[in-house]
Amino acid sequence: MAKISTTNLDVFPLALGGNVFGWTANQEESFAVLDAYAAAGGNFIDTADMYSAWAPGNSGGESETIIGRWMKARGNRDRMIIGTKVGMLESLAGLSANTIPLAAERSLGRLQTDRIDLYYAHKDDPKTPLEETLGAFDTLVREGKVRYIAASNYAAPRLVNAALKCWLRLTKSPEPTTQRWRPWLWPGCWRNRPWLRRSQALARPRSSLTFCPLWSSA
Repeated sequence: MAKISTTNLDVFPLALGGNVFGWTANQEESFAVLDAYAAAGGNFIDTADMYSAWAPGNSGGESETIIGRWMKARGNRDRMIIGTKVGMLESLAGLSANTIPLAAERSLGRLQTDRIDLYYAHKDDPKTPLEETLGAFDTLVREGKVRYIAASNYAAPRLVNAALKCWLRLTKSPEPTTQRWRPWLWPGCWRNRPWLRRSQALARPRSSLTFCPLWSSA
């Protein structure tokens, strides 16, 4: 296992992406994949509320629902680290202070759990002030519904801006990572702090910090 940054999350080095659950893999097939991953020592599962809304007949939340049923059937919730995302489901798009808590409650229900280990902003929402988004995530952490927060699909200047806002609020600052090497991210992040680490897709886990997001470009 590998501990994620300054968190207390110990995760298997290979994360399991769950976007196919309820799409190209039905529940039985998804359970088989999840069982094999857990049997190999895996404990880090990635999903999102919008998986897999694009599939005919789906509306989003199918992946979370299957993962929640699997954890309940296997009685292994406490052994799993679950990361899910908010902001790209059409019916709950964006990262406003109204959207984030509602989306979180629905994800918690589908996952059949009382907390999300790693909660991502799925993509940037330029129409919502960063202060509003960070405040909504902060509230979820303080309520115990989310352990750590994270983000993906943010430009480097927005990451730096978010870090500065975290510092001004005296909270912990974000640690960006990237799934694939993106040279244009490096200069902006490095000048402010040597945060950026190369991380091959599915080779190393994403991470986050309490109250402020890990920012990951994917």
